[in-house]
Amino acid sequence: MTTSPLPTLPPAARPGDALSAIDTPALVLDLAAFERNLDRMQAAASAAGVALRPHAKAHKTPAIALAQLARGAVGICCQKVSEALPFLQAGITSIHISNQPGGPAKCALLAGMARHGRFSVCVDHPQQIADLAAATAAAGSTLAVFVEIDIGQGRCGVADVPAVLRLLEAMAAHPQLRFGGLQAYHGGVQHRRSHAERGEAARRAADRTAAVVAALGAAGVACPVVTGGGTGSVEFDLASGVYTEVQPGSYVGMDGDYGRNDAGGALRFEHALFVACAVMSTGDGRRCTVDAGLKSLAVDSGLPTVWQDGAHSAALAYAAANDEHGIVRAAEGASPAALPGLGERLLLVPGHCDPTFNLHDQLVAVRGGVVEAIWPVAARGLSR
Repeated sequence: MTTSPLPTLPPAARPGDALSAIDTPALVLDLAAFERNLDRMQAAASAAGVALRPHAKAHKTPAIALAQLARGAVGICCQKVSEALPFLQAGITSIHISNQPGGPAKCALLAGMARHGRFSVCVDHPQQIADLAAATAAAGSTLAVFVEIDIGQGRCGVADVPAVLRLLEAMAAHPQLRFGGLQAYHGGVQHRRSHAERGEAARRAADRTAAVVAALGAAGVACPVVTGGGTGSVEFDLASGVYTEVQPGSYVGMDGDYGRNDAGGALRFEHALFVACAVMSTGDGRRCTVDAGLKSLAVDSGLPTVWQDGAHSAALAYAAANDEHGIVRAAEGASPAALPGLGERLLLVPGHCDPTFNLHDQLVAVRGGVVEAIWPVAARGLSR
């Protein structure tokens, strides 16, 4: 029995390493494509005169949010209260919780964070206002409170203007709670494949939102901010004249599901996010097995695709995902001779970027085939 120290896990990559030297499976970001995505989105929002508040639930990575803020974003969104903590610790102080807080413990955490930044949160029930009021009173903090309206998603949000007014009446009793405006988000619009169909669905959602804003105005209530939208609908949201702020998230790296949308218009984003994997078995020669399966990438929006030479591979298809393995076969009409050999590396485009980020501790940022930085996915697992 040796008395030498136990080995430690070496890093998957170090700055200066070649892409081919990254230990797999690893989450990889192509910095050049990523930066073009950030620039395109910020330019579009600025040209429309609409604030950009990107959603950090997509990536959970403070370095990405800081890059967005450096280009002109007004702040970020987080979906859960705990998710916001690593971003606040990274110096990001304008954070919108685009969700209902979900109980006194979460309200207490939010109220504590609100002493160190400009926080806002959504409500759709008077009890949420009571919980937020108690927590902020105890913490000595203030919050902007957004009333979420249901514009067709059928998930969260109140149904009509009288319900909004009842919540505003409840809020009025608590001076530390300020009406921030309305949140109007329709996730189902984001994934309509046809550009025309997506545009029509976004228009209907915007019309519902505009009707609520107009009715509140008639009742003497101004909406300082109307926030919502996402990567799939953002070009329509920017042009709607209704939204003052948009919340796209997935555009930073894109994924297979968004990639299947017909982009149609000029606002197109590139695949910048990949899972690097390696061939661990060549089987019977009609398939190969890679080391990236369900614990490395999400398949709720479809299996990943193989990325080769800057495009989706026409020769290789990721055919099945197991816990730790992925099965790659020759694509329909392609020869099995195209299959990679033992130890060869592949890049995969995940079907859904958000839960894929949540499976990784680190993001390997690569430029020109060389590792430039390792970014912690610091909000991974923070879903409270």
